[in-house]
Amino acid sequence: MSKTKSAFFCQSCGYESAKWVGKCPSCNNWNTFVEEVVIKGNDKKEKDAWGDYNGNGKVKTISINDVSSAEEKRIITTDAEVNRVLGGGIVMGSIVLVAGEPGIGKSTLFLQIGLQLQNTITLYISGEESEQQIKMRADRLGIKNENFYLLTETNTQTIFQEIKKLRPELVIVDSIQTLQSPYVESGAGSVSQIKETAGELQRFAKETNTPVFLIGHITKDGAIAGPKILEHMVDTVLQFEGDRHYAYRILRTLKNRFGSTAELGIYEMTGDGMRAVSNPSEILITQKEEPLSGIAIAATMEGIRPLLIEGQALVTQSVYGTPQRTVTGFDLRRLQLLLAVLEKRGGFHFGVKDVFVNIAGGIKVEDPSIDLAIVCALLSSYEDIPVNQHYCFAGEVGLSGEIRAVNRIEQRIAEAEKLGFEKIIVSKYNAKSLSKTKHKIEVVSLAKVEELYQYLF
Repeated sequence: MSKTKSAFFCQSCGYESAKWVGKCPSCNNWNTFVEEVVIKGNDKKEKDAWGDYNGNGKVKTISINDVSSAEEKRIITTDAEVNRVLGGGIVMGSIVLVAGEPGIGKSTLFLQIGLQLQNTITLYISGEESEQQIKMRADRLGIKNENFYLLTETNTQTIFQEIKKLRPELVIVDSIQTLQSPYVESGAGSVSQIKETAGELQRFAKETNTPVFLIGHITKDGAIAGPKILEHMVDTVLQFEGDRHYAYRILRTLKNRFGSTAELGIYEMTGDGMRAVSNPSEILITQKEEPLSGIAIAATMEGIRPLLIEGQALVTQSVYGTPQRTVTGFDLRRLQLLLAVLEKRGGFHFGVKDVFVNIAGGIKVEDPSIDLAIVCALLSSYEDIPVNQHYCFAGEVGLSGEIRAVNRIEQRIAEAEKLGFEKIIVSKYNAKSLSKTKHKIEVVSLAKVEELYQYLF
């Protein structure tokens, strides 16, 4: 019998210490150490519960030249958004972490994905809900599947025994914070429990070549709950986000070992589940009866997907001594930079004005090509003259007021053309690289912000 051993863990980053310390030496956060029991009285069994699942438990060193470099096999789901975000489908043996706010629709989305995979044996493990609750949700989704199985259990050893009997081709765990390993004494959701249970599932995924989805919680700061090591252990980290006051949800890739991290999937929350939005540009541009000032459309890219989004700006006379700068979905420092450029290069007195900027549809944008549209929206609101609603913009603005070239301009132009825009305003330096094929949309190339002002107003 080994005696019980306890250690102190940082709740923020998972750093382990033999004694309590006030400031974490790894992440420099204060008062984050908690004591947790690490090893129970009984010795930890070396053999994993899934045993010789594939029949070949031997490990041997191998030369890199002897490894066959085949393309990784993927399960292609019926959901085009999930396929894109994962880099082309679910990779065999991969482990994917999905995190998001409570009530955002994580469980609904992955229950729906599991039910839609008619020819794949799927096991949905829930530590949060009963079978009846999950059945009620499945009835609401209205999808029947003979190959979909439920297990409401939190003990990992019991889970692996059930997995050994069923031999599923896909495992969904809802959620990782509710699982408990009998080899660790501390409660579910603690740092050592999350590390241990995630480690067991990771070994299971790699050794049996079974893909595993882990649904995770987030803290009140918006970070994924548990130690940072959890994000390092998995192959892919997805963030499911959105404003609960909007019907739209965004599935964003934060880390992906099998594809791009710049991908984005957009869903609409409906009464009967999540509906994938195949053309998000139409929902992100509001339909207006009459032209309004302070609105400009930007052609931006999210991964390999072009999006047209609406930038809104409001410029008013400042009542307070210090003018306000308020942004939603845009970077505040980027806005201050653009205002400084307009003040210096165009002579506009934004220093005495309150400025409010919003990206319509509750989406957050980091692509610098939106600069030109924000500048147009600011100038439009400043002059109180509407920008033609059939114009859109794609360009980055430099500190000397020049309009800089942006990447993948052809795709942006094609998207604007598809949605019926008449003109797209781009950088003069982009125009040189454009193919000579005639676009139906008129491409206007400008070099400086001053030229843009003269062209529009």
